[in-house]
Parts: sequence; C-alpha cells; structure tokens
Amino acid sequence: MNVYDSGRMGDVLAHHGYSLTGDADDADMVIVNTCHIREKAAEKLYSELGRFRIMKDARQAAGKTTLIAVAGCVAQAEGAEIMARAPFVDIVLGPQTYHRLPELIARAERTAASGSGVMDIEFPPESKFDHLPDAAVTSATAFLTIQEGCDKFCTFCVVPYTRGAEYSRPTSQIVAEARRLTAAGAAEITLLGQNVNAYRDADTGAGLGRLIRTLGEIDGLARLRYMTSHPADMDDDLIAAHGEIDKLMPFLHLPVQSGSDAVLARMNRRHRIDDYRRVIERLMAARGDLKLSSDFIVGFPGESDKDFDATLELATGIGFIQAYSFKYSPRPGTPAAAMTGQVPDTLKSERLAALQDVLAASQRAFNEGCDGRVMAVLFDRAGRKGGQLVGRSPYMQPVHVMAPASLMGHVTDIVITEAGANSLGGELAAGADGTEINQRRISA
Repeated sequence: MNVYDSGRMGDVLAHHGYSLTGDADDADMVIVNTCHIREKAAEKLYSELGRFRIMKDARQAAGKTTLIAVAGCVAQAEGAEIMARAPFVDIVLGPQTYHRLPELIARAERTAASGSGVMDIEFPPESKFDHLPDAAVTSATAFLTIQEGCDKFCTFCVVPYTRGAEYSRPTSQIVAEARRLTAAGAAEITLLGQNVNAYRDADTGAGLGRLIRTLGEIDGLARLRYMTSHPADMDDDLIAAHGEIDKLMPFLHLPVQSGSDAVLARMNRRHRIDDYRRVIERLMAARGDLKLSSDFIVGFPGESDKDFDATLELATGIGFIQAYSFKYSPRPGTPAAAMTGQVPDTLKSERLAALQDVLAASQRAFNEGCDGRVMAVLFDRAGRKGGQLVGRSPYMQPVHVMAPASLMGHVTDIVITEAGANSLGGELAAGADGTEINQRRISA
C-alpha cells in the first residue's frame, strides 16, 4: 500500500510541475513515505532524514531550495516528535491527506523563512480518492486501493490508530479506475487494503467476491490479486470466487501470525487455528491449485516454547510457498506493548531463525516442484541480461526468460527449466509468441 501511496503522491505532484528524479541530490523535494508496523522502520526514518539534511544544506549553499516531507504512518503517529527531532523537515502529512500536498507545499514555502514546518495529520471528512488525479501506469502490473483502515484492533498493531476506521470505496469508482488502468496497459491489478476482504460497497453492501466478479468482466484485464486479508473475513462468496473466476490468481496472502490459540487470543486475532485450517480447506475445495503465503510474529509477549512449537507445526503442515516473518516489536500505544511476559530478544532471534528455516524449506520445495511445468507468466520488466525478460508466475514467483521485448506486458506460456530458492528460470513454450494472452491453470 505504501508503494501505491507513493505513486499517487507522484501523480498529484505531476499536475503541479514536479517529475521524478533518480538522484536525491538533484531533488527540489524529497518525500520520505513511512511505515509504523515495526520499530526498525520508524528508527530508519531519522537516519534517512539526517542524510537528506546534509543534502538540503549543500543545495542551500549553492542557492537552491529543497523541501523535505515525511508522509505515511510514522508521520501520522509521531508528527510532533518528527518536527521536534528534525526541525528542518518542511512538511509532515498522514496517509489520508496526501491529496492536499499542493496546498501543504504552498504553505511550507510561505513559512520557510520562519523555519517552521507545516503538519497535516488529521483524518479529513472528505475521501482523498475523490480528489486524486488518474493514476499513471508505468508497468503491466498495477495496484488499486479499494479499502483502508482496520476495525480489528489486534493488540500488536498500530494500523487502526494510523490509518483509521475501515473505509471502502464505492464499487463504481473502483471499476472506473480499473478500466482506466487496463486501458493504459495494466494486465494485472492487485486490489489493496489494510483488511481488504472486509470490503463492503457503501451503496449495496456487496463484498469482495462480488467486486472481483465485476472486475473480472473487464476486457483486457488478464489477472486479479488482492491483499492483505484477515481469516475471519473469508466469507462464502469470496471463497467461491476463487473457484469461479479464472482471472483471480491461485495465490492468497492470508496472515495467521501464530500457530498457538493462546497467543492468538492475546493478539486479539478473533480466530483460532482450527478456524484458520477450515478456511484453507474450503479454499482448496474451491480451487485445488491454490497456494498460500502468510505473516508470522515470533516472540509475542507470553509466547512459550509450546506456543512456538505449535507455530512450527502449523508452518510445516500448511507448506506456505512464501511468508513474511518478524520478531515481535512493541509499538507505543498498543496493548501488547504493556503486556507482561515480554520475550528476550535473543530468544526471539533463535525462534525466528528456526521458523525461517521451515518456511524457506517449504518455498524451496514448491519452487523445485515447478521444474518442468508449463506456467503462465506475465512479463513486466527487463532482466539484467541482454534479451532477458522477467515476469511473475501465478504464484508471484519471479521468472527469468530469454524472450523478445514484444512479449512485455503479455501473459505467455513458459516451460520452467530452473528452480532457485527465490525465483525460477524458463524457456518460451512452443507456440508462445505473445500474439494473444494465454492463461492456463497448472495442477498443484
């Protein structure tokens, strides 16, 4: 979602004379877009700001001005602290206010002489989506935010405080944006939300399954994905859509966080492990070739050896083909930060290493099992080698192929000939000339 937000800020500024530069030292404006999920990400912000302050001072000595802005969830949660610790920052804005960037820039330029920055971290009454220009399309893949915020209040998570209550965009607005993205060259769209499968159309109450069916009817759109989901919001209609809509890829990110019911209860996850397993069983019944990725937190307060063993057992049994795993990081203001039984960092590290060994083995086994298969690959970028294209399989694996540039943006059948830990290599299948979009399911 932060990648999407960064792109939309670029779209806003493009209408006011700004363009992207690959060299920060040549930038008239630097926006640091931030995430507040983990402490390491928040602290990295101040390291980056120190580097940009040196750049700003050097440009000022050369007679050039530079605006520095901090956006995103750290800005939302720690706006006043950012201004205090980094007074050279000109603008602080939350994730709900980036449509106001032109106004904030004008205010910052007016107050620059006084040395005081401007801050906008309110939750505005208007939806930012009603005030944004059309998104620019620079790739065969595109992100489309359909839902923001979260009402789940997991005890470890700051999202309800930094992104606010759940909000779903109207289906009509989403479909119109998806049509524009497709017409501009996007063959694959990933639907985004902090709790995306909680989506409910404001007018009809229809859920994500119905929206996916509607988007699946768009001519020229080859693929659909969505993330990030909550197990408690996988309703019957959405599960059925996985078996009915060919454009919906057979790969789902479904965070579980822990394999222990006791830990899940302390996390306020609102589901038990049996509930999670039943959701997977229903998904597999709907589409047998579906595979899963997940999120894990190790070392949550009170996590015992028995709790962690249950996580290892779950990870081994499910066989996630990708996963994100982290040590628990206390976030100020969340209930978990004040819980007793905080786990020592050394033990967190040991548990994380053990879990990542299991997850890496599952990913490696799945990749190796793809060797020799024909997979539909959407090419979306050039490779490092001359004449090489890189694309994504239905399961989001990077696939490297020697192929003509004319296949960029097309879904093409590829015979997998190499399987690495994190990516695949392949060759064009016989007859895969890119003149039409081919999509085929492969058996699990």
